[in-house]
Order: sequence, then C-alpha cells, then structure tokens
Amino acid sequence: MLRRIIVFGAVIVTAGCSAEQPVPTDFEVSVPLFVKGGNTANNLGTHLNGEEEVPARETPATGQAIFRISGTSVEFRLIASNINNINQAHIHCGDPGVVGPISIWLWPVIGVPAVTPTLVNGSGPHNGVLASGSFSLAGVNCPTSTVAGVPSGMPVLDAIRAGRTYVNVHTNDGIAPTNTGPGDFPGGEIRGAIDHSSPHAP
Repeated sequence: MLRRIIVFGAVIVTAGCSAEQPVPTDFEVSVPLFVKGGNTANNLGTHLNGEEEVPARETPATGQAIFRISGTSVEFRLIASNINNINQAHIHCGDPGVVGPISIWLWPVIGVPAVTPTLVNGSGPHNGVLASGSFSLAGVNCPTSTVAGVPSGMPVLDAIRAGRTYVNVHTNDGIAPTNTGPGDFPGGEIRGAIDHSSPHAP
C-alpha cells in the first residue's frame, strides 16, 4: 500500500512539473531559422540602443536583430520595443562611432531597392517584431563613403563578418523641427553593431 502511494505521488509531481513548462511561442516553433551547427551558416546578432547612435540618443527604445548567413543568402529578424514613429531601418556599412551609408534595407522594404521606398512618418508606438525575411548579398558592395571607415566597394558580406556594419532604426514624427526627442530622430534612434558575440537565437 505504501509503495502504491509513493508511486502515485511521483506521478503527481511529474505531471505538475510538466504543466509548469512554458508553451512554445510561434517564434520558437518556427525555428529552422537559427539552428545550431551547420558548416556553411553564420549566426550573428546585435542589441540596439540609443547610446550606440551617433550622436547618442536619450531614448527608452531598444531592439534586437538576428541574422543567419548561408552562402550569400541571409535570413533575419528585427525586433524593436518601446519606440514610436519608426519610418525606416537598415544595415549600414560603417565602423563604430561613425555614420555610414545604407547598404541593405530591412524595413519598410527588404534588400537593395532600386529607388527609396515611400516613408510614413508619425506611425505611432511599436513593440515587437518589425521585420523578418531574407535577402541576397551576392554582388552587393558597401557604397562609397569618405567617413564610414569601410573601404569603398568592400563586399557587404565581408564587412558584416569583419564587424564593420551596424543596424539602425530611424524615427520621425512628421512635425518640424526634427530631433525633438524619442520618436523623432530621423538620423537614427537606436543602433547596434553586427557581430558574432552579440546574443542571438540558439
């Protein structure tokens, strides 16, 4: 009788522990995006904040960008939180502490557009995934710049792997003047350098 009680108690404890396990989110379920291993893939990421901006911005906004590079193909996810009036986001070629040119659009379009997309100002608050998708870096080079520090014509893929690119999220409330505070930094509100040491999905 005592043995049956012990076994029954063990079953209850096991069931209770199982019930406490978190339910996978859609993002966790859909992950072939960032699997460990793989000889041809590089997983990189960056944390974005106002302190990394040039000049630095006082803002509560933060972000996270994660990338999986396989050959010249890149899958990505960009998250931004506590931020208002996002009107564009990109990968820029540029060393830390300098403002570099746009190399890849992440939002509102993805990739290397032939023309600048229509930008919407005063879009309001945003929390969560801003953009995700894929783009190709085949034949894509860093634009000419006299201040970015990155050699003109350097392949963007090489610049990313060398830690010479960053992600920038820009905001604009659509009301003059600009740079009046959070939600109104057209030159960029949060920024982060892409590198191998930044946190990224397992």
